[in-house]
Amino acid sequence: MNDIAPTRTFASGESVTLPIDPANKPAIYLSSDTAVHYECQISGQAKLAKTRGTQKVTSGAVTWEQLLVINAPAKGDYQLICATEEQADVRFGVGRELASATGGIAGGVAALLLIPGAGLLVAVIGTVVVLVRRSGARKRLAVSG
Repeated sequence: MNDIAPTRTFASGESVTLPIDPANKPAIYLSSDTAVHYECQISGQAKLAKTRGTQKVTSGAVTWEQLLVINAPAKGDYQLICATEEQADVRFGVGRELASATGGIAGGVAALLLIPGAGLLVAVIGTVVVLVRRSGARKRLAVSG
């Protein structure tokens, strides 16, 4: 999960220029002890979309809540600014979308189940083929001899 947590953090009202690669599924996170109202803006053709539900990730002693996903049309540098209305101790960060990690976990679990399952299927098919061929060989032996 550490590769999901924000690697670049910034304060409320601070403008940052970030290298964004859409393949990494970037997301904006918030770390705050209190509930805050926030607003984020990004430059260029990139769009910000709200995430569904509450998605949190903990890195070290910091708990990050995923707020937005960044939908960038192409790899490049984008300017991002996020601000809050409240005067609270708030940090914003850019990391990877939490759903991208669950996809990797689901793929790992699928591989963990499918690879042994495929091996078992090959073993069963091999056993059936051997039994059918031995039965045919016995019948030919009985007829010829």
